[in-house]
Amino acid sequence: MIVRIVKMEFQPDKVENFKTLFENKKELIRAFPGCQHLELLQGTAANDSVFMTYSYWDSEEDLNNYRYSELFAATWKETKMLFSKKAEAISLHKLHELA
Repeated sequence: MIVRIVKMEFQPDKVENFKTLFENKKELIRAFPGCQHLELLQGTAANDSVFMTYSYWDSEEDLNNYRYSELFAATWKETKMLFSKKAEAISLHKLHELA
């Protein structure tokens, strides 16, 4: 399993635009083949323009299929226009989970 974490920082006056965009796209992203989990996290009061997406993918191939899809291209195009700085992303292999 692949865990994908993407850190994004938005212009303060664009935060609500991003929340609306995510609300409109989240079900489509989660339903993408290979996506097993999707979360959106927001920074606390001092960092409330910082967000992270946290997603689980069955394989790196599934993640790449999403990353090269029309859904991602359209969503990312809208999202990156709202940034205050470049996004950071990392993909990791999930080794253990304790619940």
